[in-house]
Amino acid sequence: MLSGLKRLSWPVLWRNLAPQIERPFATNVAANYDEIPIVHISATYNNTILTITDHAGNTLGWKSAGGEGFKNARRGTNFAGQQAAIAAAKRALDLGITQVRVKVKGLGPGRKSSVKGLELGGLNVFSVTDVTPIPHNGCRPRKVRRL
Repeated sequence: MLSGLKRLSWPVLWRNLAPQIERPFATNVAANYDEIPIVHISATYNNTILTITDHAGNTLGWKSAGGEGFKNARRGTNFAGQQAAIAAAKRALDLGITQVRVKVKGLGPGRKSSVKGLELGGLNVFSVTDVTPIPHNGCRPRKVRRL
């Protein structure tokens, strides 16, 4: 009954829709690990911010869940983080970046889904590093609030 129908393949993501402009990072050869651009993900409970930098740390572009149209409490959801990551991946592809390293900071809900969104957007994620600051018995905490 269904044998006459063809299976549809996964839709082509926005790779070839970007205009052909000068792309300083476009390369087909495997780059040295220290020369791969970095995507910094700051995942807080209220928002998810993705910053695209070159290997030296100079900012090339950024996207956030709030900038993608999510407001108030919806900015902190994992779906908003994924949509922001897809938009950041599109921005990176416009710059000619295909391989990235990812550094994740924070414990928000958009932490895992934003890495997934970068791959859905067409980027090749080379490595994922957790750079969440963890105190090793640093400053003394505030006294406990009693109501």
